[in-house]
Order: sequence, then structure tokens, then C-alpha cells
Amino acid sequence: MENPLSYRDNVLHIEEVALDTVARRAGTPCYIYSANAILCRFRAYDKAFGDQAHKVCYSVKANGSLSLLALLATAGSGFDIVSGGELFRVLRAGGDRSSVVFSGVGKTAEEIEYALEREIHSFHCESESELFLIDALAARLGKRARVAVRINPDVDTATHPYISTGLRQHKFGIDIAGVEGVYERARAHRNLDLEGVSCHIGSQLLSSEPLLEALDHLLALVERLRAKGFPIRYLDLGGGLGVPYKPGEQAPSISDYIARMCSRVGGRGLTLMVEPGRSLVAEAGILLCRVLYRKRNGDKEFVIVDAAMNDLLRPSLYAAHHEILPVRRDDRRGTIQADVVGPVCETGDFLARDRQMANVLPGDLVAIAMAGAYGFVLSSNYNARPRAAEVLVAGKGWRIVRQRESYEDLVRGEVV
Repeated sequence: MENPLSYRDNVLHIEEVALDTVARRAGTPCYIYSANAILCRFRAYDKAFGDQAHKVCYSVKANGSLSLLALLATAGSGFDIVSGGELFRVLRAGGDRSSVVFSGVGKTAEEIEYALEREIHSFHCESESELFLIDALAARLGKRARVAVRINPDVDTATHPYISTGLRQHKFGIDIAGVEGVYERARAHRNLDLEGVSCHIGSQLLSSEPLLEALDHLLALVERLRAKGFPIRYLDLGGGLGVPYKPGEQAPSISDYIARMCSRVGGRGLTLMVEPGRSLVAEAGILLCRVLYRKRNGDKEFVIVDAAMNDLLRPSLYAAHHEILPVRRDDRRGTIQADVVGPVCETGDFLARDRQMANVLPGDLVAIAMAGAYGFVLSSNYNARPRAAEVLVAGKGWRIVRQRESYEDLVRGEVV
């Protein structure tokens, strides 16, 4: 799977489109996504399963752009959602409702009803009270709900604590030690079909071993549940595969991970489901911005750009690393060590700290790489800043798929 970014005649391109061309029409800051990179990664997952019954359900929380959802729906993707709003976006984009799984620890009655009425594939439940509520709402609507209990297998992951989800101290899932009792008590719910088992242990995992360890725990549980008469037909291992944000990092091989997963499951009559998000879209996207000023405070050098923490929160929230590339490369300028910061009035508003980078000047364009996941979806209007435009590239063609917000958009719905 090739990186969609490349320099041609010292100008940075995404696929076959020069980024300075996009900036002239779409302005900055703006998010730009490669359609072919997203499809390539989706097909890598889908193909790796071979003859194993499966469904790849894209995790909408990573990037909910309608254009990306429509692209994946056309390719045959299912969808993992965590809110009624995400279901609305999937359906608006043409997604197959029967291939939607609803995850999340705090589903409201209104969201559950909305999903029941649209007859989604299944609910992944995270508490006994949630099972009770879904059963009651399904009875009132004259529906049946297919459910899986989300298991917390107490598997540790070497990732940021904010995106680790598989330990007992986390809010997600039900402890595997007591989950069989949950299934037994759920037999009394007449409007639930207890057909699945699900799990998600964390995000940005640079090793597949914790995922496979969790799978072993789940397979043993499936056998015990089947022995008790539960018709477990599918197993959802969630997402979590990481991407190489930093130079030198190595992401797990999608094909190797899926092959090892299938080898453990073969012959059990299970449909396997995975919920990739970051690993489908992160490398496919960049945040394009322009240098506004250069500034020095003592020994500290600052590069001030027109994108900020409201546009890309990950560096401030997680101290996350994103490579920063000049759109026009000129090696004669050399490099600098600087903080890359935005206009938001917070000391925490930074995109990079003490970064060795190209010696960019005011007016230059820079691309913040690996921004296709948890970029625009985490953006806000903090400091009354309109949110960025979004652009989709395919080969030599590109189009604006979300217009930049205006000042009028900032006050839409408000009254004086």
C-alpha cells in the first residue's frame, strides 16, 4: 500500500494532484483525502479473509465525512457506529443498514429506537441495563434485536492511556470473568437474539499480538456459550491496528493479522467482523495550511500557521506526532528547529514542538501528514474559528466535498 504523498519536481502531490493547486481554490486550512489510498486499505482487509465468512465494518468515528462513507459503502463496507448521528450519516451516504453495528457505552433510548426502526445488523451491548432497555424498546416497536455483549478481556496494550479500552479499570465492555452470567440472565429477554460476541481493546496498536490474545479469550468463551445453548454466529474483534505516525515506526501487516486471525477461527462456523478506522483513513489524509509568521522568543523559534488545535486536536490532546512537510521543497534553505503553532489563544495550541523541519517562510504551504483519522471529526469552533474545508482526490481529479464554514455558520441556530 503506497503512501499517496509524493514530491514531483519538488512540489508535494497527493495522488496526481499538486497541493498548491488545491490551496488556490479551496483555501487553507483544509483537509485533503486520497480516495485510492482508502479503497486500497479497505480491499487489503476484505481480500485477506479469503473464503472465511466476514464483514469489514468501517469505524465511522475515525472520519465521518459523507464522501468517505459513500466511497466505502460503494466498495461493500459495513459500518461501526457509536451514536444515532453516525447512523444518520451512514444512511445519508448510502450505507447498507443491515451491515451496521452499534457500539458505545452510553446509547440513549432515542438512539436505540432510531436504530431499531432502521433494522441495523446488531447492537454491541456494554451493560446489563442496556440489554434490558433494548429488549423493552424492541417489544414496544414489535421488533427483534440481534445483540452481542462487548467483552472486556483484561488484555493490556502498549498505547496511549486515553485510547486503551480493554482493561478492567476502563468504562468499556463487561468483565470476561462474569460475562457468562450476563448471557444466562439475558435469556429472559424475549426480544433479543443473543447471536454474537464482541470486543475492542484499544487503538493505535503497533503489534497485533494483544488483539490475537484477546481473540483466544473470546474463542474459548464462544465454545462455553455454545455448550450452554447460545447460538453464537458471529465474533467481532473490533479495530485497533495502528499506523506509522513517526519515522521508523512499523505498522502491523493487515494481511498477516487477518490470516493469523482466520487460522485460529477456521472450522468453527463463525462470521468474523473487524472494525478498522484509523488504519483505513489516517495515511490517506493531510491537513494543508499556510505559514502566517515566523517569531523568535529568546532561543525559541515559532512557526505560526493558519491551522490550530481546533482544526487538529491530536497533538494537544495526545501529544501525538504528525510529520510536517513543505509543499514546495527547497533543500537550499536548510532546516530549523521550531514549535509549529496556530492562532488559538492557548499555550496548548501546537501542532509540533521542538521539531526539526524545513526552513519554511511566511506564505509557504505545509502539509500535516497522517491527518485522515481523528482530524476533522475532532475539530471545533473554539475561538469562533470556522471549520476547515474538506477535499477528496481521485487520480488527477479532485473536488471540495465540504465547504469551509462561514461566520454565519458560527451562529446558525442561535438567538439573541
